[in-house]
Amino acid sequence: MPMAAASPIFPNAAERKRLKTMAFGLKTEYRLRVRAQVVLHAARGRSNARIARETGLHIDTVRTWRGRFAHGGLSALADRKRSGRPARFTPVQVAEAKALACQLPAETGVPLARWSLVISRG
Repeated sequence: MPMAAASPIFPNAAERKRLKTMAFGLKTEYRLRVRAQVVLHAARGRSNARIARETGLHIDTVRTWRGRFAHGGLSALADRKRSGRPARFTPVQVAEAKALACQLPAETGVPLARWSLVISRG
């Protein structure tokens, strides 16, 4: 099965400056730094295989970040929203529970013996 050609990368001057800041900045998160380095290598015309060798990443990882930048620019290098389990409690219920937990037992009118860390499973 033939491999698809690597997406060509042509960042403009502002994008290139931001990528260099991300790739070499000491305060940049590691994962963003790696992604920026992949894009900068790709902008120099390097192949996915060569970028993978030089960065120590898997070729599929290089292909992913190169393609995402080619189609979405700098904003595509950020993490996507993950699905995850739906919230079990509403934000109002969470706020009420936190407010109750911050009160002293005497303020609620409930005897101290009724306060516990046991969560009801009902």
